[in-house]
Amino acid sequence: MKKNIYMLLLFLSCFAYAQQTTYNGNPDTSFERARKMAFNDRRKQAQDTLILILTKYPDYHDIRSFLGNTYSWDGDYKKAKKEFNYILEKSPDRLNTWEAAIKNELWSSSPFSALEMANKALEHFPENPEILYLKASAEDATNNPEEALLTINTILNNNPDHEKSIAYKTSLKNKLSLNTIGLKASVDLYSETFDPMQYYLVKYARATKYGSIHAKINANRRFQENGIQFEIDMYPRITKGLYAYTNFGISNSFLFPDTRYGAELYKSLPKGLEASLGFRALKFSSTTTIYTGSIGWYQKNNYWAFRAYVTPGDPKASKSGTISFRKYRNDANNYFSIEVGAGFSPEENRFNFGGNEKTIINLQSQKLNLGYYFSPQNNSNLWGAQAGISHQEISFNPGSYFWIYSFSLSWDFLFR
Repeated sequence: MKKNIYMLLLFLSCFAYAQQTTYNGNPDTSFERARKMAFNDRRKQAQDTLILILTKYPDYHDIRSFLGNTYSWDGDYKKAKKEFNYILEKSPDRLNTWEAAIKNELWSSSPFSALEMANKALEHFPENPEILYLKASAEDATNNPEEALLTINTILNNNPDHEKSIAYKTSLKNKLSLNTIGLKASVDLYSETFDPMQYYLVKYARATKYGSIHAKINANRRFQENGIQFEIDMYPRITKGLYAYTNFGISNSFLFPDTRYGAELYKSLPKGLEASLGFRALKFSSTTTIYTGSIGWYQKNNYWAFRAYVTPGDPKASKSGTISFRKYRNDANNYFSIEVGAGFSPEENRFNFGGNEKTIINLQSQKLNLGYYFSPQNNSNLWGAQAGISHQEISFNPGSYFWIYSFSLSWDFLFR
């Protein structure tokens, strides 16, 4: 008798549980409630509700599609793909589901699958600009930027005002423009003692699969003298997330180091961070080695960076640092920048060392620079303007300062 009662109670409890997991209610009302939960940090509860509704209404595709989207947002790409495939097998005419499914493949780093899905979607929605845009993204992600550019051109032929495609075309053209020539002119105006100092730069850069190479000629007019320096910068790729910077320069003018060289390693880190560590060496009457490192942070359209320089010396090391901020617009060539720093920077060449390397490197200074860089839409011309002010200790009169007002203009032309 006890055994029979136990079995009956077990059966009733299982029946009650089954009743609790069978949906009874208004699916539209429950769907709206689940949407609110999903957008208010209660994603798991929303998913449980959506799954429960689907036990009774398995072909309520709006609900299943939204469930797939929540999985995709959470990074559960396999679960999302399963839901999207269920819908598309039954209703291949759902444009929003095709878009969500293709994005899910792109986000899961499956660009070939995304491209295949985009081509299938175009069979149902020929020349649809949103599907074509996703197809271009997949082509670009499979290392076919040329094909991506052709696809974007197809969109713009029929939809010349498609803003996303206009911006993407510029990005693709920049990626495919492997060659760059550039000019830069700068001037420093001093509040006392020195006449204006002029700086000019001519460069040619070439992007390769191993990294980019920059050949530069620096010409300066300072201290009533003219001088030229030749430099090579290289940015070799080592492996994914790791690249290097190397530099070598020579000059026979006292306005520049006889030789300068340097190297630095850059490593990508989680959360949009990047760190680097390296050195710069300047040879005048003797060689001065300066150690440097940086930490950068990409946050949406913002970039923050801090760079420090340390020069060993006696009685103590010289230290300096710079904080930089960039606010990007539609791509990496369009941004506003601000830079605040203190101390000597080997990247600046306004000093005449004349055997006073230790004195100059220990000079006190503060600086503020503002910059604006832009390119017209669909244009290979890149323009830049910068203005800055420095409060600089005088090398031959320690403890006394003057003001330096700096202005520069730059132009780069990208071509294939």
